[in-house]
Amino acid sequence: MRVIPVFVVTGFLDSGKTTLVQETLMEQEWIEPGRTLLICCEEGEISYTEEYLQEKDMVLEQVTEMETLTPAYFKELTKKYRPVQVVIEYNGMWKLSDLLSIQYPRSWELQGVYSTVNGLTLDMYLKNMRNMLMEQLTESELIVINRCAPGVDRSGFRRALKVQNPMAQLIFEDTEGKIIQPSQEDLPYDVEKDVIEVADEDFGIWYVDAYDHPDRYLNKEILFKAQIFRPKGMEDHMFVPVRKIMTCCAADMRFYGYPCKSAEKIEGDRKKYYMVRARFAYEPVGFGNDQPVLYLKELREAGKPAEDVVYLG
Repeated sequence: MRVIPVFVVTGFLDSGKTTLVQETLMEQEWIEPGRTLLICCEEGEISYTEEYLQEKDMVLEQVTEMETLTPAYFKELTKKYRPVQVVIEYNGMWKLSDLLSIQYPRSWELQGVYSTVNGLTLDMYLKNMRNMLMEQLTESELIVINRCAPGVDRSGFRRALKVQNPMAQLIFEDTEGKIIQPSQEDLPYDVEKDVIEVADEDFGIWYVDAYDHPDRYLNKEILFKAQIFRPKGMEDHMFVPVRKIMTCCAADMRFYGYPCKSAEKIEGDRKKYYMVRARFAYEPVGFGNDQPVLYLKELREAGKPAEDVVYLG
């Protein structure tokens, strides 16, 4: 049976859901060519034009009542349109748990839940509608906080959201829609320490920040949990401590890590997890391009993390 991936985009009215679908989700390389069924559960300021729907080979079904979303309805749409994927732009005032608890057709497979939040109103929602806001964010793999004004308390927002969903990837955008790069204050660990301890769920954050800002980590020791991977052809005194990272959905999940050098031969079970303690350096690798490189200080077997998969933000 052919699997039909399902992507859910949720958020309050005018939080940017349609923009996320058009400019981000539908532009990913893992979106299959063919018909996309778009189930839209509310109408915002930005709508889908006929030209856009034709260009992307999308069919739009408008839903105004939560009660419409039933197994029979989904099965009927599958027969009617025979889509290769489904996008549900959900109403943020409806409980996300109600949508996720529906028995989908056997061919449908949920691939990701993405949420949008208006940065101009996030503080108000946290103070007055926290439970309703957090209910839709708890299951999200990706949360985009857009329209963030200069000086916005990103670290405060990050802490509030991460308490509810520590595994979510958070992306902040300014009022012009440009991604705001994380500052040192946004990081979940203290880069001023000589030994930087990276929590299991924060590996993705460290991986990205170490590449973008290697100066923060130079000659410091990094302590983190990872699995052992040695690519074909790599010398036996080197390995890559890796974690499985999901950047957006299950379709783009893969192992990431930086090469690690050791004074002696490294042997280990690829299925097990290890606590890695290594000195961070930034030097030429491969064809001469500089990138992060680790020098092993200690490697010991460790327990499996609560979640195998981590995210990038």
